[in-house]
Amino acid sequence: MDMQGAADYADEIMDATVNGIEPEVEWVHGPTTTGGCAVTRRRVVMTVVSAARRGNFLGLVERMWRSREYRIKSVNRDMDSPAIYAQTRDGFGVTLIVGGEGQVFFEVDSPCVKESEVADPVTEPNGPTYADAEIIPRPHVHSDFWSAGAS
Repeated sequence: MDMQGAADYADEIMDATVNGIEPEVEWVHGPTTTGGCAVTRRRVVMTVVSAARRGNFLGLVERMWRSREYRIKSVNRDMDSPAIYAQTRDGFGVTLIVGGEGQVFFEVDSPCVKESEVADPVTEPNGPTYADAEIIPRPHVHSDFWSAGAS
């Protein structure tokens, strides 16, 4: 597998993850990075996931990953910045991290693969793109479910 193949597979993992979240959340692509022999794809959730709903969100994603037979390597249960670290059977690292203001980040890291060029993801985000922005803004999309209790 080369870096483009790894990026495509990472996109499939991301697609399955975000498409499995109900109710739906709005997301955008984060930066793709390459280094040495690996590639990392990222997605950023733009829907506000309130502190009151964070446990539901993490539990949903963890159960989804377990059902796909990902190995859960670690779970950080920190109240402010919880995270789940998993690995696919073929060695791809899959991570969910809750960052500042409760913003959820997904990341997929490939194992070492053959070096190649890597194109941008082809999956269209289900929200506005921030391709021309220097930074992706904090979450600002309201969900009656995921944002419940947020101020």
